[in-house]
Amino acid sequence: MGQDRRSSDRNKARQRDFVSVVQEKGDIDAVDEYIAADFLDHSAVAGLPPGAAGAKAVFGLIRAAFPDHDAQVEHIVAEGDLVATYKTFTGTHLGDFMGVPPSGKRVTIRVMDFVRYEDVKVAEHWTIVDQLGLMQQLGA
Repeated sequence: MGQDRRSSDRNKARQRDFVSVVQEKGDIDAVDEYIAADFLDHSAVAGLPPGAAGAKAVFGLIRAAFPDHDAQVEHIVAEGDLVATYKTFTGTHLGDFMGVPPSGKRVTIRVMDFVRYEDVKVAEHWTIVDQLGLMQQLGA
């Protein structure tokens, strides 16, 4: 097995772990174990701090609005230091989210993420989120 293959396999395993621990179980304090402090989020939410602090803020906002949300990895592909995931998130809207008051509605969205690993931590991130679908489900 070549070095590139081992790196891809290791990074896929780390990404599955990250989704399970941080996104599924909501352990936001564990972000530092997976994301570099100076990581670059190419899809950052405006007004939030850069780096790992911004990632923690995003995960906190999502968890506050959808406290029971889960994260299911549907597909995961890796090549070298890049890992792509296609995920399904399902949760109940029980807190304010992007100005939308709690609706009690159960929603499902799809998310595609690309991350670049460096020294077993996420160094860069790109995402595509079905925000229109989410807002339509919330009645916004």
